[in-house]
Amino acid sequence: MDSDVAGNPAVRFVTISADFAGQRLDNFLMRELKGVPKSRIYNILRRGEVRVNKARAKPPYKLLAGDVVRIPPVRVAEREVAAVPVSLAEDIRSRILYEDEGLMVIDKPSGLAVHGGSGISLGLIESLRQVFPDERQLELVHRLDRDTSGCVMVAKKRKHLKELHELLKAKYSVDKRYLALVAGSWPVRKEQVKVRLQKNVLQSGERMVRAGLEGKYSLTEYRVRARIEGASLVEARPITGRTHQIRVHCQYAGYPILGDDKYGDDQQNLLFRERGLRRLFLHAHALSFELFGKKIAVTAPLPAELRGILGDVGEEF
Repeated sequence: MDSDVAGNPAVRFVTISADFAGQRLDNFLMRELKGVPKSRIYNILRRGEVRVNKARAKPPYKLLAGDVVRIPPVRVAEREVAAVPVSLAEDIRSRILYEDEGLMVIDKPSGLAVHGGSGISLGLIESLRQVFPDERQLELVHRLDRDTSGCVMVAKKRKHLKELHELLKAKYSVDKRYLALVAGSWPVRKEQVKVRLQKNVLQSGERMVRAGLEGKYSLTEYRVRARIEGASLVEARPITGRTHQIRVHCQYAGYPILGDDKYGDDQQNLLFRERGLRRLFLHAHALSFELFGKKIAVTAPLPAELRGILGDVGEEF
């Protein structure tokens, strides 16, 4: 995008580049006016303060290359983002599994949220923007739960973000594989879990997901990779991408993921905590897909703290 100022220096006129063609006007403004509440953005749109090519435009308008967007002066009260500690910056650089001109795949550690918010000032994406300040279009392609480790895709260019989102919408276009240690002996013949999932918010404000007739269709494919005393290491391949899908599917099947304090079994979690498990045993192990004619396959080895729980079996992963 090119920016220049005309008239009142507090008013911006932004010319849309080809990379941002097709993006909704409201989403574009949310990116340009980071920290401004959504309600304020929709208010200035309704009032006609935002113009596209000198005319009023509605929130769903899809921008075209060459459009000139007038952005009025809006006070941006961005939340304070903490500086990335040197140790975290070095760790993030060492965790890049794949990189090309438009994409990074990062091996996210457990405990690091993918983005800030809800009391978290610094997540993976905020850290990456500080570590790589010259990459001005870094955006998360998808998310991982804070306690889940492994492969996270981060787009470096708008066209890569758009294409990857299209691939993720299409079943089987992006092959994602997770490794999970579940309580009990997962049956070899249980190769999939298919159930509708619906989101619920508890009185405490905590977000939970459960099986329900009014929920959205979801499907995960499973296969047993190894067994240890009291548990099974399964490979989970989510075909749909619902919130907490793998965790809820394992719970629904009767074999909850160990270390899961939201959907797990307290007694089994305590037993494995005594054996050294201090986190959710869920790891985004592998990704493979074709992007702009290029085949990409990335693997994130199991973290040492998870391999240790598996004993000799863990050496394979």
